[in-house]
Amino acid sequence: EENNVELLLKDKAVSIDTKAKKIVGASGKEVDYDVAVFATGSFPFVPPIPGKQRPGVFVYRTIEDLEAMLEYVKENNVKSAAVIGGGLLGLEAAKAVADMKVESHIIEFADILMCRQIDQGGHDALVGKIEEMGLQVHCGARTESFVGADGSTDNESMSPVSALRFSNEGWDDLEVQMVVVSAGIKPRDDLARGAGINTGERGGIIVDDQLRTSVEGVYAIGEIALYNNFIYGLIAPGYDMAGVCSKVIAKEELGIDLNIDELPSFTGADLSTKLKLLGCDVASFGENQPKPDDTDVSNLVWNDPLGGIYRKLIFNKAGTRLRGGILVGDASDYSKLHALAMKGGELPENPAILLAPPSARGEVEEEELSTDPNTQICSCNDVTRGQIADTIKELGAEKATLKEVKACSKAGTGCGGCEPDVKAILKQELEKMGASLSNHLCEHFAYSRPELMALVRTDSDPSSVDSFEKILAKHGKGDGCEICKPAVGSILASIYNGVILDEGRDSLQDTNDRSLANMQRGGSYSVVPRVPGGEITAEQLIQLGKTAKKYGLYSKITGAQRVDLFGAAKYQLPDIWEELGSVGLESGHAYGKALRTVKSCVGSTWCRYGVQDSVSFAVRVENRYKGVRSPHKMKSAVSGCIRECAEAQGKDFGMIATENGYNLYLGGNGGTNPVHAQLFATNIDEDTVIKYLDRYIGYYILTADRLERTAPWQARLP
Repeated sequence: EENNVELLLKDKAVSIDTKAKKIVGASGKEVDYDVAVFATGSFPFVPPIPGKQRPGVFVYRTIEDLEAMLEYVKENNVKSAAVIGGGLLGLEAAKAVADMKVESHIIEFADILMCRQIDQGGHDALVGKIEEMGLQVHCGARTESFVGADGSTDNESMSPVSALRFSNEGWDDLEVQMVVVSAGIKPRDDLARGAGINTGERGGIIVDDQLRTSVEGVYAIGEIALYNNFIYGLIAPGYDMAGVCSKVIAKEELGIDLNIDELPSFTGADLSTKLKLLGCDVASFGENQPKPDDTDVSNLVWNDPLGGIYRKLIFNKAGTRLRGGILVGDASDYSKLHALAMKGGELPENPAILLAPPSARGEVEEEELSTDPNTQICSCNDVTRGQIADTIKELGAEKATLKEVKACSKAGTGCGGCEPDVKAILKQELEKMGASLSNHLCEHFAYSRPELMALVRTDSDPSSVDSFEKILAKHGKGDGCEICKPAVGSILASIYNGVILDEGRDSLQDTNDRSLANMQRGGSYSVVPRVPGGEITAEQLIQLGKTAKKYGLYSKITGAQRVDLFGAAKYQLPDIWEELGSVGLESGHAYGKALRTVKSCVGSTWCRYGVQDSVSFAVRVENRYKGVRSPHKMKSAVSGCIRECAEAQGKDFGMIATENGYNLYLGGNGGTNPVHAQLFATNIDEDTVIKYLDRYIGYYILTADRLERTAPWQARLP
């Protein structure tokens, strides 16, 4: 209303008369117009496969679709499902199906997954990651029909789906009880077709550079617009179209003086993208798949099947220009490579330096943000650095908090992947204004975590700061929140070493801490007992099996040498822990900001290459530091020889055995931004390792910020 906009909800437009310039809604309401803009979007495309009408066949588009699938799985005891489509949304759908505890099959017509974004090498790396998660991939699949439970394969039977049938020679039927179709989109162009507006052979309203259609006074933007025979199914091109269209309409149709010499044009969009699919980085940028007859091409390829990393950089023949690339498994330097490709930046003297992933260089790599105001920071909402900077200036130093900047600029409000960049820009812009970014724990404490830790630890009267309520009264204000309560709970645990769930401290903990289990999708919990060094007794294995069977829990060996039991209801947790505790199994803190695990190989006890008893040392280290509360999670490992089977160099602290003791590595981590640990000491004995770790962990607990891993904390130490 403030902008003179009338919003008509629940009234579908059913016809448009382009001569009379009138639109009619389903309610019978008529709306006259001077200019009409089609922004009707798209709907899921379902291939004409016989049997698509059956119960158990779904599309994957809305929350209602997902809720219907969940209900169908529950009511029909679905054990196996197929997802038709191996594109971006198809892979997300396959993960959603797997999260329902249903065997998930990805069915792709093309020979590779994500054929628009990656090549065969990227496909191989991505499939490796997907199959590690228990999903199955079927490429080159020619789906002939969705077979009903009654064996029918027609377009009329309403017998529930029971299998997929393929026309591929030698392929057997795939037994499934549910099918999810995610095979692309189809523009909602029925209204336009009925009005005689030109559309493409496969759908979409044909538009020119100014988003005009074939009918005067009618425009189209977004997924309905067919530009150069291409439908853009991403949000950023949609915003670009809207920007161009609004200016063209204002100047040409409404006669508004915009003080511009030329009409703006939409000439296509950068389809570069960086995503995390099924926990795996996948990115492509620039000309990632040059045409076969393009001779000005030189490819550099990094293929690490063991690490699940594939990178392909495409240069011109002379090696002076980066044209594009594909990154799978490690795309942490995507922004830098994307900028080089799109803006033609200067390459290193040896361009091959760009090929190795940061995780293989052993670097804590923090990419420098471009100072160019036109640099896109948020691809979800198409927000540039300049727009974020303008927002900060408008808010002023006092009001420019991260929350306000995100709300006003829309940057970081989509997938959230750009939030660290938004925060970095906020910090830089505030410094230009003579201010600084607040490091306060939250609105209730005007201190950072290290500052509050120091205040509590050095208080002359410990009894005045031995509870959250007392610390809040003395150093804070208000009632506290979900940010400061766990942080203060961690500080209390570190200083006073009380049981975290006793004396009212349970209310300070996160849900997972209170339950001693990890909440999973759907509200169930997973239970992860501690198995120090991966060493487990026969009695403990038997009890794990009995408990899993009794409560119907899904069992999985984790990457940290433990057994994870999924699917427990909250009310079952006390009984489960009582049964596991009867054989000495205790919580593995798989949910806590604490020591998670200390991995080990079998060491000199069993391995012919082992030079030290890595198992017993791992058990000693884990039992020493278990339960210690820290700013973020900590992981460790002990390898019995230089072959490094326990991957100690990728942990917060890791030990590798030598003939004379252990080499100690500090400050590594895996996860989203892998960091290689740094060598701290060589050939030291176990007691010396423990002495060094006591000091290192203690200093980390005292001085690190909330939710700061050892790697970035260590990197900023003087």
